[in-house]
Amino acid sequence: MLKQLLAGVALCVGLAQQASAQLPPKRELRGVWIATVENIDWPSRRGLPTEQQKQEFIDLLNQMQRNGMNAVVAQIRPVTDAFYASPYEPWSEYLTGTQGQAPNPYYDPLQFMIEETHKRGMEFHAWFNPYRAVFNVSRNNVAPNHITRLKPQWFLTYDNKKYFDPGIPEVRTYVTMIVRDVVKRYDIDAVHFDDYFYPYRVPGKEFPDYVSYRLYGNGVMKDDWRRANVDAIIEMLSTAIKAEKPWVKFGISPFGVWRDRSKDPEGSYTRGGMTNYDDLYADILKWLKKGWIDYAAPQLYWERGHRLADYEVLLNWWSQHGYGRNIFIGHGVYRIGSSAAWKNPDELPRQIEEVRTLNTVQGSIFYSAKSFRGNPLGIEDSLRNHFYKYPALRPLMPWLPNTTPYPPYFIDAFEKQGGLEIHWSDDDTSGRTKQYVLYRFEQNESINVSDPTKILAILPQSSDPEYKDLTYVKGKLYTYVVTALDRLQNESPLSEPLRMQIQNGKTTFVFEP
Repeated sequence: MLKQLLAGVALCVGLAQQASAQLPPKRELRGVWIATVENIDWPSRRGLPTEQQKQEFIDLLNQMQRNGMNAVVAQIRPVTDAFYASPYEPWSEYLTGTQGQAPNPYYDPLQFMIEETHKRGMEFHAWFNPYRAVFNVSRNNVAPNHITRLKPQWFLTYDNKKYFDPGIPEVRTYVTMIVRDVVKRYDIDAVHFDDYFYPYRVPGKEFPDYVSYRLYGNGVMKDDWRRANVDAIIEMLSTAIKAEKPWVKFGISPFGVWRDRSKDPEGSYTRGGMTNYDDLYADILKWLKKGWIDYAAPQLYWERGHRLADYEVLLNWWSQHGYGRNIFIGHGVYRIGSSAAWKNPDELPRQIEEVRTLNTVQGSIFYSAKSFRGNPLGIEDSLRNHFYKYPALRPLMPWLPNTTPYPPYFIDAFEKQGGLEIHWSDDDTSGRTKQYVLYRFEQNESINVSDPTKILAILPQSSDPEYKDLTYVKGKLYTYVVTALDRLQNESPLSEPLRMQIQNGKTTFVFEP
């Protein structure tokens, strides 16, 4: 109980420090989940024409961009099917209405999603479900080439769903091959798994992995054997992803409780519910300690003060269990309005504030995209006008390849109708420059690029970069600087400043160190 009280004190102190600082973080992950299973977020329904599918995704991205997001986590393999041109698994029924049927007119949704996301300067995390194979066995709508038909011995039915048996070594090899194929062929920024490893328990029903346990258990206690099976695939996937592309991140979004304190001295002050370790057989802390994953995004979908799983208790617990990796907090936007606590318009904003008080937590991911529809209790207003009013770079992961780009340099500036047009260039022939950050400072203001309120724009790399400052006021003297970012958001040194001065009644531009 003392630890719980201390956690609350730490939050209060942190909030006071945050209020006094008044600056938003310059680096922060601001992500949103886009679920495709059962058409939760996109496409809105099965069988939409190609152009309508595309337009819906563009509209969704534009909305999330207005909300200040800098990453999307899009589900591309909901039930051992594909939102991309897979040589191994059939097209998803959530696209066309029929599993195995390609979009018509043809397009590759994953390629399209990545390109549109990157156009907006956002990161694309490809979300896979590793073990779920058939969402509803009763519907019996599985394509002839689906792996459940080709390798029926790999699958178990539990609670009217079909799952891979994680205890079979060939299953781990197969799933790793599927993920590696996507990493190799597509320009994704991260591989993402949610909390579904062994399925959530159903009261009175045991997961029927008796045969694989008898074959491969080797006398180990069943719970430990199941955890070892999940450990094995996480380690395999980590190795495969980094072997293919060392810069691609690997993230897990676990259920919000690792283990209760009553069962483990390292556990959280929560009680009575399901846990990753004991029920889903996912030892997320082990994966963080071993460095197999780059981030964890625990799903803290409870409110502050919840009787069994208090948001603040869990936030503090996760902030202390990142082991040097990034921690992003999963927020339940879908909960807004669902109970008395969630009818409070301050609930989610306070959660975001509290995330920002902890320097071992690097951002937030919101579930899910459609939950923002209609701006429930003003959450979009809170993001656009307050929390995410200014852009943010994504958090660094210094253990990944670190190739800081060369600084760009200004080449010209012109006063034009409606604003100031600024041109710059870079000498990067390595291809490491992916974006630019343009800052603007008022006359006599010191250059402080740690202040994100000074960021005018984060722009994609191009052969002839330019930007029109529409908020430029003729006659005012500004100083501009520009930096370059690699794909992991490592930032170059500053360019030489572009300063403005007035000579003989005319504005001139000076490039000086």
